[in-house]
Amino acid sequence: MEGSIEPGFEAVGEAFAADPRGGSALTVLHHGHPVVDIHEGWRDAAHTVAWDADTLVNVYSVGKPIIAAAVLLLVRRGLIDLTAPTAAYWPEFQTDASVRDLLSHLAALPAFPVPRPAEAWSDWDQLCADLAAAQPEWQPNTVAAEHALTYGHLLGELIRRVDGRAPARFVADEIAGPLGLDLAFALPSHDLARCAELEFETPDWPAKVLGTPGSVHARAVSNPPGARDLAVVNSPLWRQSAIPSTNIHATSRAIAGFYAAVVDGRLPSLAIPQYTGPDLFIEQTVTWGLGVQLDQDGTWGHGGLGGNLGWVDPARDTVIAYVTRRLGDFTAVERIEEALHRAVDRKSP
Repeated sequence: MEGSIEPGFEAVGEAFAADPRGGSALTVLHHGHPVVDIHEGWRDAAHTVAWDADTLVNVYSVGKPIIAAAVLLLVRRGLIDLTAPTAAYWPEFQTDASVRDLLSHLAALPAFPVPRPAEAWSDWDQLCADLAAAQPEWQPNTVAAEHALTYGHLLGELIRRVDGRAPARFVADEIAGPLGLDLAFALPSHDLARCAELEFETPDWPAKVLGTPGSVHARAVSNPPGARDLAVVNSPLWRQSAIPSTNIHATSRAIAGFYAAVVDGRLPSLAIPQYTGPDLFIEQTVTWGLGVQLDQDGTWGHGGLGGNLGWVDPARDTVIAYVTRRLGDFTAVERIEEALHRAVDRKSP
């Protein structure tokens, strides 16, 4: 393990080190100040390249709030109305869903409707055209279903139609660049060597996270194929494609910095409740904000497949960002969060 830990937060580092993932990183902010910034392991599955502070890793759905914030920047500038129908900006879009519905996973388009091969991940226009022509699976704005793979194309195409820039360019120009955040999707070739190779915690992991065959969950993550296939997600095809819902590559510092910018107002607010009820993808009751989940204890953020996490605890004034290349569950980050809570609570008067 390498990095820095402020006095009083040693137990957080111990919790991180208790279960090495063979490549992971943790950044914790308290009162906006980094109190833990550590990493361990390797960038590659063969353990030949050490993980360092510049290692990028695919954080899966931890990237969803970033594309949501990009849309909300356009809302802040008066270029998008949250209550307007999406078709007002994207005329070919057939579903009667508002921009707010898209942001809150209420658009009833949880799965790409036309079967496509993995190569389709590189064809932005085709996948967006499929979504534009799709019929919603139920009445929009009635019940949520996390739009696991479609979310980024829905919001990204909205950005492109309103602003003119590709969504990857918009995020680079308006979020990553100005805030100094090392995160991106549709990576340029010179960043590929910095990417961590993903691997499964157990060989049966992809099957375990698929869900019941035929369910909303299973359909939503299966087309186009490849999001749980190491041959795809570790390839240039995936890393250089624009899949804002699922393939933002980032450091833990960048994820923490993103959330810090939301908290202090440099980026628009996300933790504004929009819906509480069943989520047909997650298969439990959730509260959705504008691109983030809110818990009953007031904390909020977004997890990512395999155990990645970006999360804010307003009561403790903390931000936690955990990223890993070994895809498993959230056991490691839950242990880290428990240690963090104890550390902060001991410091409180």
